[in-house]
Amino acid sequence: MVLGLPKVEGIVILAFDVSGSMSAEDFEPTRLEAAKIVARDFVSRQPSTVQVGVVAFSESGFSVELPSNDQAAILASIDRLKPQRGTSLASGIIVSLNTIATLTGQDPILSADQQSEAEPTPAPKPVAENSAVIVLLTDGENNVNPDPLAAAQLAADRGVRIHVVGLGNPNGGA
Repeated sequence: MVLGLPKVEGIVILAFDVSGSMSAEDFEPTRLEAAKIVARDFVSRQPSTVQVGVVAFSESGFSVELPSNDQAAILASIDRLKPQRGTSLASGIIVSLNTIATLTGQDPILSADQQSEAEPTPAPKPVAENSAVIVLLTDGENNVNPDPLAAAQLAADRGVRIHVVGLGNPNGGA
């Protein structure tokens, strides 16, 4: 009898909101620093079969560290993150999807308007060998276009799940 064991592998994109509101001090010492602490712990717990990448977004998004299993490089890129200006959640999602696409061979997304369907569709199950997720670390205060729901639908269309880690106290901070 052959018994298959589960294998932990895939791509995780840590998408950091680096907007000005992430410098609020309702989390010690700030929202962004609290997010970094959680992310460092997460990275240190990952097996070598999980590739972790880092994306930062404010008014636009950019890939800070391509997915790899080089924990020292990933941690160093997290340490370099600094607060910027406004918040475009969609930019963070789209840059994360494009970072995943570089490894999986998918076509890049050029804009959130690329969505072809008017009605949202349920996320298809990810293909095991291309399993990818986005962990969005944000205070959730979107104030720059495009629409984050359209970007989330693009992720769903590609089978990429988005897990949101919300930071902030509605009664405190920026």
